[in-house]
Amino acid sequence: MQPLQNAGYDRAITVFSPDGRLFQVEYAREAVKRGTTSIGVKCPEGIVLAVDKRTTSNLVESKSIEKIFEIDQHIGAATSGLVADARALVERARVEAQINKITYSEPIRVESLAKKLCDMLQMYTQNGGVRPFGSALIIGGVYNGSCRLFETDPSGALIEYKATAIGAGRNTVMDVFEEEYKDDMTLDESIELALKAINDATEHDTSSNNVEIAVISAEDNSYSKLSDEEVQKYIDDLMAKLEAEAKKAEEEAKKAEEEAKKAEEEAKEEENEDADAEDDAE
Repeated sequence: MQPLQNAGYDRAITVFSPDGRLFQVEYAREAVKRGTTSIGVKCPEGIVLAVDKRTTSNLVESKSIEKIFEIDQHIGAATSGLVADARALVERARVEAQINKITYSEPIRVESLAKKLCDMLQMYTQNGGVRPFGSALIIGGVYNGSCRLFETDPSGALIEYKATAIGAGRNTVMDVFEEEYKDDMTLDESIELALKAINDATEHDTSSNNVEIAVISAEDNSYSKLSDEEVQKYIDDLMAKLEAEAKKAEEEAKKAEEEAKKAEEEAKEEENEDADAEDDAE
């Protein structure tokens, strides 16, 4: 029997496999992929963070599940993966934000915070006796009117996006963003796009009980979390719009089918007339 390809190389975080892979980091990424879907969208008016926080039991209080966190007055973060790991990262981010404020008497830049956090993540991939964090963050914020959105990785890698997602529904959400994201969207349109992406990723099972939304406004550089009533209103508006679009598409398809049938009947009549003309000529 041939030994497994990764046998022995996934027992320690400091050991590379012969093909240059760190299996523990890849396992941490798998933990993120198994988490619920979290979304970030950037627009000129601010940042939208949205998460799917559905529960496995009706006995669980949905409000006790927290996937969006306020880091500072102008920065928020959405998480996916191991909740405890995410909470530790959020606490570290909050400390870094306060250290910067006390040291320099100004709010921390969004990019600086994301890099500091990723430096910590990277440390946990290069030291023995530790494991990578099984969580990823979407960090969004506004600094001096500039909106920034970053996605972290368990390896410590950092990428800036206009719109991104992490968790189980990432592929579906990114397909929606690729098709419908626009640079000049308003904050309301960004919220609607985020909800539509979550709705597609969760197979059209969206309500205020399992969706949480936070907004960082570029107008006043402030973080705020939408209430259940506000979220439900956005969901109702989206569902009404999707139903109207579906009805319109159905009517257009029916009209096209009728036109095709009519054209087929006309073509058949022309064939019969031509055949009659040939018979008369004979």
